[in-house]
Amino acid sequence: MTMHLAPRDRPRGHVKAGAVDGDWVAGALRTLAALVLILGLSFGSGCSDGDDNAKARGLSQPGKLVVLTRNAPTTYYEGRGDELQGLEYELATAFAQHKGVEVEFKLAGTIAEILTGLRAGQAEIAAAGLTATERRGEEFATGPVYQEVVQQVVCRRGGRQPRNADELVKVGLAVAAESSYDEELRRLQQEQPELRWRVETDLDTEQLLGQVWERKIDCTIADSNIVAINRRYFPELVVAFDLTEPQPLTWLLAPHASVLQIELVDWLDDMKSSGELDRLLDKYYGFVEVFDYVDTRTFMRRIEQRLPKYELLFRGVAERHEMDWTLLAAQAYQESHWNPKARSPTGVRGMMMLTLATARELGVNSRLDADQSIEGGARYLDRLRERLPESVTEPDRTWIALAAYNVGMGHIHDARELAADLGYDPDRWGDLAQVLPLLAQKRYYRELKHGYARGYEPVRYVTQIRNYHDILVNSLVGDAGNGS
Repeated sequence: MTMHLAPRDRPRGHVKAGAVDGDWVAGALRTLAALVLILGLSFGSGCSDGDDNAKARGLSQPGKLVVLTRNAPTTYYEGRGDELQGLEYELATAFAQHKGVEVEFKLAGTIAEILTGLRAGQAEIAAAGLTATERRGEEFATGPVYQEVVQQVVCRRGGRQPRNADELVKVGLAVAAESSYDEELRRLQQEQPELRWRVETDLDTEQLLGQVWERKIDCTIADSNIVAINRRYFPELVVAFDLTEPQPLTWLLAPHASVLQIELVDWLDDMKSSGELDRLLDKYYGFVEVFDYVDTRTFMRRIEQRLPKYELLFRGVAERHEMDWTLLAAQAYQESHWNPKARSPTGVRGMMMLTLATARELGVNSRLDADQSIEGGARYLDRLRERLPESVTEPDRTWIALAAYNVGMGHIHDARELAADLGYDPDRWGDLAQVLPLLAQKRYYRELKHGYARGYEPVRYVTQIRNYHDILVNSLVGDAGNGS
């Protein structure tokens, strides 16, 4: 399964579903917005100055940007500690800060409700992982593309699974109302008149994935990013096949919202050039490429069976070192599967798989003692974080420190040096993850101080920890963030 993200060099300003010249569109939009601004200020009689200014800035209320979204792990949800999270939440919040206004989120239960609300003028923007389809482009203004996804047919392991679009007629199929999936099925129906499916007006995509998992329906259709996240919670879900080529995700705006369109184009350009968009995409999707059904099911069982024995220990150690205990537990699982007696042929041992030299340096007398091992591992990780320069900020600081735990800080220094030479940002984990595998290639490592390293291993190590952490957090918060 592949998740498709927007590449860095994607042309700016995709305001329609098809490919267009972004610079030409941006220029045209700027000209149009200037005219709208002038006309709005010249003929705005009958409104207060505050209302005039708000409308000129593309707002319905002075000083406030109203955003329609939905409660789902790919958009907007409440995480541990009541912290609001989600890619759409962070992007919309960043855009509001860019505009210097307050942001207000209005939650809708389904895509249909979001589109209805936008039609009714309840918000300026719908930010909910929406595909830029031809039908939507005819009705709404659209923002620039920030991510790409593929529509995938999702079924349950052991159930009926079509092999291609022609076999969709053989399964019970349901999709969310007014979704891009319904639009795609209508297109396919023109070629296959016998194709039938159920349109759900009260269920969103995540809930339909849950119904597939519960065997209430055979299959549904979902975007690849939604599938990638939810397979960690419902590991029996399988992708039967990709239904479409990559499609752009964008924000929808009220018709004629030219001022906001222009601001969005310029703002997203800045987000891309600064690397901030890549950082957010990595934060929410950087760990989802690795999926193993057996491993995921085993991990979920061990959360119930093994973790309770060590949870208080993880919590106490993490609190002393000002760490997230669930991340420390996820690292320990990656190291030893929560087996305090674990041993490796290379000589590392214990819950955190410490080397003998590192254990002595940390004052760990018995690596096979869970308390000492977890304390030693946390202290070691803390030291690695402190050794990184101040220019490395969170969460990249933690990801790079974890990589150093796996491969050694010397190789991390080499990778940072190589990253800078190759035009990457050595302070960002997403960039460093692309450079580390090069340490296994002679033409690169022969010029580096610490020489050869299996650089792909720390990349996979960090990815697996982030994956386990995501599953663990989700299991502890129940169904929070799985749609409403």
